[in-house]
Amino acid sequence: MENRQQILQAQRGDNAAFEALVTEHAQFVYNLALRIVRDPHEAEDLAQEAFVRIWRALPSYRAEASFRTWLYRIVTNVCYDRLPGLKRDLAALPPEDAEMVADAAPAPEQQVLQQAAAQEVGAALAGLPPAYRLLLTLRHMQGLSYDEIAAVTRQPLGTVKTGIHRARRMLKERLEKPER
Repeated sequence: MENRQQILQAQRGDNAAFEALVTEHAQFVYNLALRIVRDPHEAEDLAQEAFVRIWRALPSYRAEASFRTWLYRIVTNVCYDRLPGLKRDLAALPPEDAEMVADAAPAPEQQVLQQAAAQEVGAALAGLPPAYRLLLTLRHMQGLSYDEIAAVTRQPLGTVKTGIHRARRMLKERLEKPER
C-alpha cells in the first residue's frame, strides 16, 4: 500500500523518507531487473541505477499513476537502456483482439505456474525472450494489472494482453517439454 505522506516527504528531499521507500520497494525492483537480465550482478547495478533515477525524478512525480506503476516504468526504462532490443521486441508484438486473453478464470497456464517447482519455472522463464519475461514478471511476480503493465511498458493494452497470452503459452510448452 502506498504511503502518500512518505512520498511527499521524499519529494521535499527527506532522505529518511526516500530510504524507507527504497527499503519498501528494493526487492521488487531487484527481482524485476533480475528477471529481465538474468544476471544477479547486472540486476544489482540496474536496481541501483533505477533508484538514482527515481531520486532525481521524484520531484516531478504527480501521482497520475500509482507510485508503484511509476517506479516500475523507471525500472523498465533502465532495462530498456541496457537492453535496447527489449523495447523493440515489445513493440514488435502484434496487437490482436484482446478478448481471447480475458482474465475471467484462471488459465491452465496459471495453474501450471502455481504447481510447478520454483526452480523449474525459473529455468523455463529464463529461456523466454526478454520481452515475454518482462511481461510475465510484471503480471505474475509483481502483480501489476494489464493497465499498469501497459503504462509501464508504454505499449497498447491489446499488445500487452496478447504478449502475456503468448508468453504463458510458451512457458507452458517449456514446462510440459523440458529440455534435458
